[in-house]
Amino acid sequence: MFTALLIDKADANPKVALTEVNEADLPEGNVRIDVAYSTLNYKDALAITGASPIIRSFPMVPGIDLAGVVAESTHPDWSAGDSVVLNGWGVGEGHWGGLAQRARVDGDWLVPLPAEFSARQAMAIGTAGYTAALCVDALQRQGIAPDQGEILVTGATGGVGSIAIALLAKAGFTVAAATGKSSETGYLRDLGASSVVDRADLAERGKPLQRERWAGGVDTVGSHTLANVCAQIRYGGAIAACGLAQGMDFPATVAPFILRGVTLLGIDSVRAATPRRLEAWTRLARDLDPAALDSIATEISLGDTIAAADRLVDGAVRGRFVVDVNR
Repeated sequence: MFTALLIDKADANPKVALTEVNEADLPEGNVRIDVAYSTLNYKDALAITGASPIIRSFPMVPGIDLAGVVAESTHPDWSAGDSVVLNGWGVGEGHWGGLAQRARVDGDWLVPLPAEFSARQAMAIGTAGYTAALCVDALQRQGIAPDQGEILVTGATGGVGSIAIALLAKAGFTVAAATGKSSETGYLRDLGASSVVDRADLAERGKPLQRERWAGGVDTVGSHTLANVCAQIRYGGAIAACGLAQGMDFPATVAPFILRGVTLLGIDSVRAATPRRLEAWTRLARDLDPAALDSIATEISLGDTIAAADRLVDGAVRGRFVVDVNR
């Protein structure tokens, strides 16, 4: 038996509770993992609170991330004792996820835990940090370089935004951070932001083309914010878009793309191929100071996740929640 956060749907409303689960009830997979840490992401919070229909089947263990040690494997790449990380691949949505003490998954979904990080630190990074690394990798593959100008990061105090700032600053970029939390200016500057922008300046409908300000952007917000960022990108610049905190809509025109040669790069972290994942984790291991994770991450227990999910959905959280699933 092991403890899991289980979401079930006996009637119209999902029920969430810490539950003792038999290992025989774990879903199919060729690798069984003793989970050490997970995270509480925005998507997890939506599933736990029922604010959005994230879960595709019931009962479900949420948690799109996990880090732990292989207990048993029939997969050729993994053996008992290997330290591994999992991000995405539909866990916590269609396959039981990381907010539990045990997991059984497809070994193709795993990557090795970088030696530079503990399991806790890897989950302080989690899908948010891994996505941030995918964004920075994409901008650099597009040819965006530090000497071309500032990079704007929206949703800057969130998990993706926080780590994107740290990675961009380490890569030599000048970073502007967009936030609605003026009290977090010191936090953002400590991460590497050179300036702070009021998110209200980006949140309403704007002109199709605006003053060219940014060489590139990392957007976690979507909707009018993304449209305005696109309208402010300099000629030949690019935006890596990976979130929809403001909305899924994109009320923009083609003007920035056909008149300024702007590129919009869609970043999918859920089903990214293994080479992209390894590239992202290599960047994180090389460029992210583990000490910076102390200011980004707050550790909670498995039992704390339900209350923390409400806070996360309400936007009352800075950085990341790391979940110790064994307390």
